[in-house]
Amino acid sequence: MNNGFSTEEDSRGGHADQTCCLIDDTERCRNPAGNASYSKRIQKTSKDKRLKLSSDPTSQHIYICDYHKDRIQSARSKRRRKESEDDSNDTDIDLPEVPDLYQLQVNTLKRYKRHYKLQTRPGVKRAQLADTIMKHFKTIPIKEKEIITYFVYMVKSNSNKLDL
Repeated sequence: MNNGFSTEEDSRGGHADQTCCLIDDTERCRNPAGNASYSKRIQKTSKDKRLKLSSDPTSQHIYICDYHKDRIQSARSKRRRKESEDDSNDTDIDLPEVPDLYQLQVNTLKRYKRHYKLQTRPGVKRAQLADTIMKHFKTIPIKEKEIITYFVYMVKSNSNKLDL
């Protein structure tokens, strides 16, 4: 897909002729750009976590290096305290992370949209489509006990759902 960005990828899966588009504090990053993009959602995370990252306005793309990707992901997935009035002991819990849908190909996003019959305007951009899908994905209810029980059963019985 040609979206105006260079699609020549190096052996690591990154963009061979591009450097990271971020300014870290006041210094422009010179690491090679990877496949991760500095989307609106990631920008908000950076701002909320006070990471002092910003996109270089002179950059021709929105791809970031693996160093900044890891830094943003670790800031996003920090453990948070469970607050409960009936439990006096504070315990750490991991909040479920929604997969980074911005990394998926447009065809995959479109298939998800078609499967769940999500409404979007024609010609929607990849990032906007990912935002729409992200909002929908967060609303899907899951039955954790049922899923975990089924998973443990499948592991113990050494079988696969596809085998049934």
